[in-house]
Amino acid sequence: MITCIREVRKAKGLTLQDVAERCVPPTTAQTIGRLETGTRTVSVGWLRRIAHALGVNSADLVQMPDRADLPVAAVLGPDGAHAPRRAATVVPPRPESGQVAVTVQGSVGDYRGGDAIWCDRIAPDAFGEAIHCDVLAPGLAGRFVFGRLIAWQDGRATIMPPGAGGRTRTVDHPDWIAIARKLVRDLGSGGR
Repeated sequence: MITCIREVRKAKGLTLQDVAERCVPPTTAQTIGRLETGTRTVSVGWLRRIAHALGVNSADLVQMPDRADLPVAAVLGPDGAHAPRRAATVVPPRPESGQVAVTVQGSVGDYRGGDAIWCDRIAPDAFGEAIHCDVLAPGLAGRFVFGRLIAWQDGRATIMPPGAGGRTRTVDHPDWIAIARKLVRDLGSGGR
């Protein structure tokens, strides 16, 4: 199995020691280095531990011939754009199990027409984690409510709309809500 652990680690600006300490249970920087270089076999268990430590999916650490990774042409920072010191790639986003999407038809709040908002579904026992996040909640008769979750109390989710002029809505005892995690936006023609 060919991995891209090193590329992902470097793209996130982490050292071998950082990743080793973030593993559960922690390991050594030397072990992470051996797994990156292939001098030690990467098992599925190690792949999961390292993916968790890096905050990515296990699949993001495996180079697959049918996956089109994007080469990094430049790195942008406060001092401007410059060439990367080493060759690097970016893994395009891929949906995870349990995710749902919201497509935006017309601009509202921070969202523009054409945007896709990827959301992670969570169960009621985790709703408290979503306070002050944009969420999608199922309402009555196949309708949904989208906006900022401002309160979760006594089985009621209070959601403020994303744009000005809308009214705050309450959803009683939703089976799930989905937290907005990724925004996929086409930047268009670049001013042509």
